[in-house]
Amino acid sequence: MIFMSDRIKVIPCSGMGKVYGLVARESALKVVQELCPQESSTVCLAYIVTGDQEAKELIEGVKCITLDGCPSMCAAKNAELAGGLVTEKVRVIDSFRKHKGAKPGTATELTEEGWLIVDEIAGEIAEKVKLLRKEG
Repeated sequence: MIFMSDRIKVIPCSGMGKVYGLVARESALKVVQELCPQESSTVCLAYIVTGDQEAKELIEGVKCITLDGCPSMCAAKNAELAGGLVTEKVRVIDSFRKHKGAKPGTATELTEEGWLIVDEIAGEIAEKVKLLRKEG
């Protein structure tokens, strides 16, 4: 049995106002809800940023994978500041380099192309989650 505290934390950026943030959030949700629900969980970045004690306790000393929509890497930086062990830093914008000219949607709604990119990113993260779980 895997306890919540043993699960790999998948933490997306807030990325409000940009399609990359929406892709990050949807990718993280797909991992923790569908692909690896027993091996992973998520923590709201806003709680981490504001110093919420419960959020800090959830990630402190725990392996984390962060998903950032832009080069600012807010999820990665704040997870590390809160004591998370960030083992993977995924930049959503890098995934779009493989999809030149894609029309993924808007900050509030993804197109079919956008959902395909979400599936691709989520699949890659799920593999990383499984590898990290095997490592212990």
